[in-house]
Amino acid sequence: MAEYPLKQRFVLDTSLFLSEEIRDDDETFEEGIERLLDTIAAARLDLNISCYMPPSIAAELEHILRERGVSEDVLGKLDTWVIKKHPDRYEVYIPAEVVYRFIDEMSDRVNRGLRVSEKAVRKAEESKQRSNGGSKLSDVDKVISDLREDYRGALRQGVLDSREDFDLLILARELNAGVVTEDTGIISWAADFGLRNLRGRAFPTLLEEYLVALDSPRPWTKGDDGVDPDRL
Repeated sequence: MAEYPLKQRFVLDTSLFLSEEIRDDDETFEEGIERLLDTIAAARLDLNISCYMPPSIAAELEHILRERGVSEDVLGKLDTWVIKKHPDRYEVYIPAEVVYRFIDEMSDRVNRGLRVSEKAVRKAEESKQRSNGGSKLSDVDKVISDLREDYRGALRQGVLDSREDFDLLILARELNAGVVTEDTGIISWAADFGLRNLRGRAFPTLLEEYLVALDSPRPWTKGDDGVDPDRL
């Protein structure tokens, strides 16, 4: 493996692989993922850049890819070039301020969820009154559908809502790695954890630019005698 001073580490989220933004216009879902994995492999071999995933997220991603018909060859590349590692939940410390903010935010979201539920009950009652007591199942279904969407937005959007999300952040903190995701909740909490974060759509370009720079002449590179060899 070539020695290179970057030696960066990244922890990857499922959303990176599922984002349409990482694919070229003429690429299929599988082709886009395979190109990304080939780029990750090149960055590993040429730049010593390592990409990690908690096993919980890797299992989730593999399940999704199999459901979408991705070939075993591509799944094999995922297994080869993305390192699976359990986060050390007992040794990684989280600042008390972060925990305090999480509790405060969840309390606020519970209150928002209650308001969403109250609004849905009122809408259901209004629907019943408009129907003069008759059966209006379609109206009730609409209220329930709206309730689910609004409730999900109030309680889950922009917040850590799964063990997988938490594993991602703990592993990144343990490795001092950058977080690569399209999930706005993870992005927000990565900042609170003091972690570097990168939108998934920008990650392939980042690696490609690093690889291009590796092969490009660098004007600041000097020979053993301190003289730029390109100027001789």
